[in-house]
Amino acid sequence: MPEEDQQEKTERATPKRREEARKKGNVAKSIEINSSAVLLALLLFFKFMGGYVYRQVSYYSQLLFENFGTMYVNRDNLPGYIQLGGIVVAKIIGPVILTLLVVSLISNFAQVGPMLTFEPLIPKFDKLNPFSGFKKILFSRRSLEELVKNIFKILLIGLIAYLTIKGDVKEYIPLMDKAPSQIFKFVTYETFKVGLRIALVLLALSIFDYMFQRWEYERSIMMTKQEVKEEYKQLEGDPHIKARIRSIQREMARRRMIREIPEADVVITNPTEIAVALKYDSNEMEAPTVVAKGKGKIAEKIKKIAIENDIPIVENKPLAQALYKATEIGDEIPEEFFQAVAEVLAYVYKLKNKKVA
Repeated sequence: MPEEDQQEKTERATPKRREEARKKGNVAKSIEINSSAVLLALLLFFKFMGGYVYRQVSYYSQLLFENFGTMYVNRDNLPGYIQLGGIVVAKIIGPVILTLLVVSLISNFAQVGPMLTFEPLIPKFDKLNPFSGFKKILFSRRSLEELVKNIFKILLIGLIAYLTIKGDVKEYIPLMDKAPSQIFKFVTYETFKVGLRIALVLLALSIFDYMFQRWEYERSIMMTKQEVKEEYKQLEGDPHIKARIRSIQREMARRRMIREIPEADVVITNPTEIAVALKYDSNEMEAPTVVAKGKGKIAEKIKKIAIENDIPIVENKPLAQALYKATEIGDEIPEEFFQAVAEVLAYVYKLKNKKVA
């Protein structure tokens, strides 16, 4: 077994792992939120729009029964009746379907945000084995959790309905003397009250279910330390290779620096640990430029090349240390060093019998 398979998944998922899981449709989501939200929306729809639905059903039912005896269906008028039936169904059922669709989209969006993926719809033939499928259904931990959860929901719904009906049982006997319309109104009200209580309780439970699903999702996408390292290598590159590249870059910069030392006008030292080589051309530069700098062995190398090329070496410990800390190779010296460097260059030009440009 590979070593990473034996490692524990102790690391939180990286953004890349989360993005890959999201593309596959693997997100933290509770179906219970969708179900309870749809049930609550359906109840509220009939609470506020039930009169509209009732009037539409009554109107078209009356129209149908009044004209039933005179209706004659043949090949010529059948399309018209079908179109009329479609309009009637759309006016009655359309608002209900639209409401449920909007609520479903909102509840999904609230849980997972904007997401469009077709990968879960792609058939996976390795999952079509009926024996492994039955095994997952009957013996998996997920199936057991769902079974316990559904049994609890059934018992809870039954308890809520029982307590609600029991609380209003004294109002049932007087219904014997009521008109059918009053009985219908009472039954509708009682059904709405039971349904609303069930929907609110299920909605509250669905929030806990969502928290559980999110916890389980986070656990399912956790990574081993080795997986995190491998992903880091893929994104950032192998650290060993990067270190090698940096080493090559430093070597190339050092060689370029060494080639430019013979063009310097002066090397300022502190005197043994630091060396800074400066070049100044009044026709091309606004200020003296650092062409090389270094400490230790590199400083010794700079001084050696300066001696070989008859470049003056000036000992100025404070200036050498300040220039080494404040500048990089290729930088013009900062303004605060102009006076001190000008004095050094003047001394150098005097040695070479040059005038300061």
